[in-house]
Amino acid sequence: MAELTKQGIGGFLARQGILVAFALFMIGFALANQRFIAIDNISGVIRSSAILGVMALGVTFVVIGGNLDLSVGSMMSFSTIVVLDLHDKLGPTLAIPAMFGLTLALGAFIGFLVGYLKLNSLIVTLGMLSAIHGLTLTWSGGQNMDIADKSGTWFSVFGQGSVAGVPVPILIFAGLAIVLSLVLAKTPFGRKVYAVGGNGKAATFSGIPRARVVFLTYLISSFCVACAGLLQASRSLGSQNTVGQGLELEVLAAVILGGASLLGGSGTIFKTVIGVLILGFIQNGLLLVGLAFYVQYVVTWVIIILAVWLDIAAKRGRLWSQIA
Repeated sequence: MAELTKQGIGGFLARQGILVAFALFMIGFALANQRFIAIDNISGVIRSSAILGVMALGVTFVVIGGNLDLSVGSMMSFSTIVVLDLHDKLGPTLAIPAMFGLTLALGAFIGFLVGYLKLNSLIVTLGMLSAIHGLTLTWSGGQNMDIADKSGTWFSVFGQGSVAGVPVPILIFAGLAIVLSLVLAKTPFGRKVYAVGGNGKAATFSGIPRARVVFLTYLISSFCVACAGLLQASRSLGSQNTVGQGLELEVLAAVILGGASLLGGSGTIFKTVIGVLILGFIQNGLLLVGLAFYVQYVVTWVIIILAVWLDIAAKRGRLWSQIA
C-alpha cells in the first residue's frame, strides 16, 4: 500500500510537478512582497512576457513536430533591426510587410534544410543562430538602430498602445494564441504535426507529407518571430542589434514547461502560454524580493533542467530511473 502511494505521488509529480513548484513560488513571492499580487504588477508581467510568448507559440509547433529551433533569438534581432531601418527609408506601411517577408524567407530556408533535406534541426538552427546574427550585424553595420522621428509615427501603437485599457501586446499575444491553438487542435494540419512528431516514419507510411509539415512548422515559427520583432521595435522605437540574444533558451524553456516533449508528439498552445507566464512571474518575483537580475539566468537554467527531468519522468511514469 505504501509502495502504491509512493508511486502515485511520484507519478503525480512527474505529470504536474512544475505546476506544484509554480504554485509554491507564487505563494512564496506573495508572502515576501505584497506588491507581487497587485493588478498593475500582474498586468505588467503579462505585457512584458508577450514578446517571449509570441515566439514560444511558433516554437511549440516546431517542438511538437519533433524538431528544435535555436535560431529564434537571432531571428528576432534581425526582424527588429530590419523593420526599424526600413521604417525611416520606406515608411511603416511598407517596412512591416517587407520585414515579415524577409523573416519568413529565413524560416523557409531553415524549413527546407530540416524538412526536405532532412538535416538535424539542432545543428541547422544552431548554425543559423550565428549566421543570422552575422546577417543582422551586416545589415546594421554593427550599429544600433533608432527611428528618427519617434513622436511623429503611428508605429508605436503595436508596442505602446492599448484598446479598452488592455495593452496591444497582450491582445496580439492572446489573439495569436487563440488562432494557433485552433489550428493545432482542430485542423487536419495540426493532427499531422502531432503525427509527424510522434512517429515520423509511421506518418510517412500513412501518406502524411512529413517534409511539407516540418517546413510549415518553421514558417509558423518565423511568422511568430516577425510578430515579436514588430512588438519589440514598436515598444522601444529603437534597438540594439543583439536584442534577441539568449531568448532562444527562454523560449525553449517556456515551451517545455508547458508540457511539450523534446521527443515530439505532445504539447498544446494553452500549456505553452502557462509556461511563458511561469517564467515571467518567477523572474518578476525574484526582482521584487531583491535579487539581482542576473540571478534570473541561473534560475532559468534550473527550470530547464527540472522541466526536462519531469518530461522524461512523465514518459516513464516515475521520477527515478529503475536502473539508478
